[in-house]
Amino acid sequence: MKIKYSKEADVLLIELREGHPADSIDLKEGVILHLDERGLPLEIEILDASKLASLEEIHIMAPLEVAR
Repeated sequence: MKIKYSKEADVLLIELREGHPADSIDLKEGVILHLDERGLPLEIEILDASKLASLEEIHIMAPLEVAR
């Protein structure tokens, strides 16, 4: 998963997995879900992101690896 933010465009992109978007669904005004050719989610795009989220407080949590 990758999270990208363009300050100039004020767009937040949450890339769930790699692929080529074939379709999209507007979940809400300014929130777009991009789908692959099989209809599976690829990425979530948030327009005017600074109005919807506090971008200074983004924390990425990854699962801890289990010691063997």
